[in-house]
Amino acid sequence: MMALQAFLLFRPLPSPPPSRRPERLCPTALRRPAGFLIPSHLHKSRSHRRLNLAPAPRALPSENTDSFLEPSSPDKDSSLDAQGLLNSQLSQDSAGESLRGELDAAAVVGDAGNGAAFVEESVEKTGTESRLPLMLYLMGVLASARKSLNALLMSEWLSWWPFWRKEQRLERLIADADANPKDAGKESALLAELNKHSPEAVIRRFEQRNHAIDSRGVAEYLRALVVTNALAEYLPDEGSGKPSSLPTLLQELKQRASGNEDEPFLNPGISEKQPLHVVMVDPKASNRSSRFAQELLSTILFTIAVGFMWVLGAAALQKYVGSLGGIGTSGVGSSATYAPKELNKEIMPEKNVKTFKDVKGCDDAKQELEEVVEYLKNPAKFTRLGGKLPKGILLTGAPGTGKTLLAKAIAGEAGVPFFYKAGSEFEEMFVGVGARRVRSLFQAAKKKAPCIIFIDEIDAVGSTRKQWEGHTKKTLHQLLVEMDGFEQNEGIILMAATNLPDILDPALTRPGRFDRHIVVPSPDVRGRQEILELYLQDKPLADDVDIKAIARGTPGFNGADLANLVNIAAIKAAVEGIENIAAAQLEFAKDRIIMGTERKTMYISEDSKKHTFFFQLTAYHESGHAIVALNTDGAHPIHKATIMPRGSALGMVTQLPSQDETSVSKKQLLARLDVCMGGRVAEELIFGEDSVTTGASNDLHTATELAHYMVSTCGMSDAIGPVYVKERPGSEMQSRIDAEVVKLLREAYDRVKQLLKKHENALHALANALLEYETLSADDIKRILNPYQEVQLPEQQEELALT
Repeated sequence: MMALQAFLLFRPLPSPPPSRRPERLCPTALRRPAGFLIPSHLHKSRSHRRLNLAPAPRALPSENTDSFLEPSSPDKDSSLDAQGLLNSQLSQDSAGESLRGELDAAAVVGDAGNGAAFVEESVEKTGTESRLPLMLYLMGVLASARKSLNALLMSEWLSWWPFWRKEQRLERLIADADANPKDAGKESALLAELNKHSPEAVIRRFEQRNHAIDSRGVAEYLRALVVTNALAEYLPDEGSGKPSSLPTLLQELKQRASGNEDEPFLNPGISEKQPLHVVMVDPKASNRSSRFAQELLSTILFTIAVGFMWVLGAAALQKYVGSLGGIGTSGVGSSATYAPKELNKEIMPEKNVKTFKDVKGCDDAKQELEEVVEYLKNPAKFTRLGGKLPKGILLTGAPGTGKTLLAKAIAGEAGVPFFYKAGSEFEEMFVGVGARRVRSLFQAAKKKAPCIIFIDEIDAVGSTRKQWEGHTKKTLHQLLVEMDGFEQNEGIILMAATNLPDILDPALTRPGRFDRHIVVPSPDVRGRQEILELYLQDKPLADDVDIKAIARGTPGFNGADLANLVNIAAIKAAVEGIENIAAAQLEFAKDRIIMGTERKTMYISEDSKKHTFFFQLTAYHESGHAIVALNTDGAHPIHKATIMPRGSALGMVTQLPSQDETSVSKKQLLARLDVCMGGRVAEELIFGEDSVTTGASNDLHTATELAHYMVSTCGMSDAIGPVYVKERPGSEMQSRIDAEVVKLLREAYDRVKQLLKKHENALHALANALLEYETLSADDIKRILNPYQEVQLPEQQEELALT
């Protein structure tokens, strides 16, 4: 306690807040406005006193006035308020005692002139004229000390509420007095309250003469004059020869206190004593009460607006964050109040299901999946022997082979609900959304069990877990728990498809989660024929369409490619206005898929075509590829040769295998190297080494990659041996690999150069035919090269016959 008292006594004095200054307590209406005019004998502003400017001389009245401060109401004590104030202020010395006694006598007698004379006489006798300012200064110091002590004992945050209450009371008194300017009692009550806070405001309001006043108000005015040391201005000054104006002041105060004044506030501007008061009011300004009401209203509206925006923002945030599911306001395990829109609605199974009749070209995969269908149809057949339904089936294979179609067919055959989700649909920008969606999916599936859940492209969420991918791990963990966790999901089969099975997490692909791994390969020639028949069965076909030939001529095509082929042919027939789809439209569609779209904007007129170096060089380049392919053992048969630009190529020779390939021999790989070198060697033989163009850059790139594959992956090099080399071998091994690659390419270059020199006549004939017809099929090339029978090998003639 003593420490607290010492802190309060010796801490630095805080500067009063702006709200505690006297000017703050004075409303704008009480301050002296610009152009304010009062009688000359009362005009003395605070600025004049600060600058020590002497007031203008004032003439003394020639006659004495009546009694000073004679009460005009039954309350006689109010007439002595001014005396009491002077008594309290002048009680410090003997001169003050003398002056107080003289003023008492003047008040009782009612002679204002005598009272003024007594004051002057007493001042002259006791020498108070020089001591009165010092006394008032000391009183001001005491008042400041009292305020500082109050600041020490009462903290600002504790004194704010009483101060606000006082200010509110003062504002109410001001409003009442302004509303009733003829009610002297309300004006006196206001001056009494205002004198406690700002005596300067009392002086300004009294001198405005806008309200009726009584003796109590006059007493408050005198008290304010004494407190502010303004009373000394009315005393005589012998040094400057200024006479005393105190009798005049007392006379006017007596007249106002008696109520005999002719209401000057109602007729301003008629005389010097009743000046016209001009107030400059800002159009935007208002009184304090209305301003407070406006501020309160604006604060309430702002709070409502902020609250409304907060509710909207919280709802929008909860829409996504609410799907975190696992941590809520009540702790772990609680769910969010708001869930994302797609999770609020019930997850429904797909309605567009297929059957095994719609699946063609993958008989082996269908046969393996028929066991699952039989289990879903008749589970008792397997459970009686202790068999269990597989929890997961993983379908792998190249894109477009029909993995999704197989999953839909299983659901359609078994007659169970089918739930479809893509792997990318689980993850979003908010952490935890994926895990929530996995739970919602399995919860919806439990309600429809037995059923099938199919997740397409599961590698989006099921790839090998990495340390820096925390959000993906949460989704995968939830998926692992749902598949093989503490709670068993009886009757739910999870099927998934991926093109990249090698990157899946081992915990996901182990038995007990994905029990079956089924590879869906590209269709063979028989499967392609079945797929074409399926897609063409509801379309009008011309008589020249041979579906079996088209199937043989599209090796490597999967189900998506064949569907695209049929669709392009149908669109082409519709554009040409043909009623049926003919073989020409199907051939056009196949060329567009294999070779790309023709760039007809580079067409050159027939007259200049043969003499254009650009077309001549392209013709010989493509002829070199064709001649090498026809005369190299192990090369694929030619499908078509063209010098019409397609895609990014200026011309091309396409080759298609005569049958589906499961593996490739070294002889076939070397034949591919020779075919790649045929274009560049033909340009060099016909036009010289200086005329070789960049058109062979893609051929060289393909040949280099193929040679590197043969050496580092397939072990087809005597120098390296049967070794598989990793992607980033050591510097010594890399040098040896590069040397072998260069060796293979140079050997291929030499072989092709000798071959084209031997068949130079066939090269010129084929190039001239390309310049004339632009595009040649395998049969056209065969007819052109009939005179050069030696260029066609017997086994390749059989392959061409197959196409």
